[in-house]
Amino acid sequence: MIRHKKSNTMATIIIPTPLRKFTDNKAKIITSGNSVGESITQLGELHPDLSKHLFKQCGTLQSFLKIYLGDRDIKSLENEETPVKDEDVISIIPAIAGGKTL
Repeated sequence: MIRHKKSNTMATIIIPTPLRKFTDNKAKIITSGNSVGESITQLGELHPDLSKHLFKQCGTLQSFLKIYLGDRDIKSLENEETPVKDEDVISIIPAIAGGKTL
């Protein structure tokens, strides 16, 4: 996991509905990381039951998650190292599987 330093930056993470049961049904969590990765790591530390749904055992983000800063996928930015500023919004989008092919 990415370790975070003390920061005055306050980004908001939007929790998708399927994961809210791990955050006491909170839809938004305010974090104080300097980067997207630090913010998500802090989220996992605040809600340990959520952590296994965010991170692999090796500490990297689960590959089935899409992470957005505002409306931009962090893969088009600096991945987990993407800096965050006050008022930034981080969205976690889990992949949805299922359905049938026609």
